[in-house]
Amino acid sequence: MTPRERLLDAVIDHLGRHGIGDTSLRGIAEAVGSSHRMLIYHFGSREGLLAEVTRAVETRQRTMMTATYAEDLPPLEAAAMYWEATVEATLRYGPLFFELAAHAAQGKPHAAALREELIAAWLPSVADLCRAIGIPEDQAAAHARVALGAARGLLLDLLISGEREEVTHAADLLHRLLLLSAEQGGVLPRE
Repeated sequence: MTPRERLLDAVIDHLGRHGIGDTSLRGIAEAVGSSHRMLIYHFGSREGLLAEVTRAVETRQRTMMTATYAEDLPPLEAAAMYWEATVEATLRYGPLFFELAAHAAQGKPHAAALREELIAAWLPSVADLCRAIGIPEDQAAAHARVALGAARGLLLDLLISGEREEVTHAADLLHRLLLLSAEQGGVLPRE
């Protein structure tokens, strides 16, 4: 593991335990036993560091998703297990994720790479899951986009409303709708 990777892991661990808030780069550096100069050297700025944290957390989530669905579980059980893990990660990192997603949507330079990754990096894995439950190949990408967008909307709902049980029920409904679509051979009109 490189010094940059070790530093990033320490920052992710710290932010996961203590939150982000308005913590300065100096405050983050002090908390992880480094200097703000080292953080600037490796990440460019506070915003660059937070973008890297988001990228790393998203990568971990995709890896966890793939591993969860690779287990020999019924689809709804795997979905519920992954959803709970995602909720826990969202409660820690969600505010940062949505803040940086907004920065990417606004075209802010520190979030430029995220603009390309926040959707595109997820679609292949989610489309694979859609195909695995029986969504037709020609509809997998559209179903993946619906699933990703709906799930992120539900996670934002959770952060704003705090209604975990209600949001979890809605996520279960989303999973059931995807399975129903698969059972019907997809729901998009054939071209």
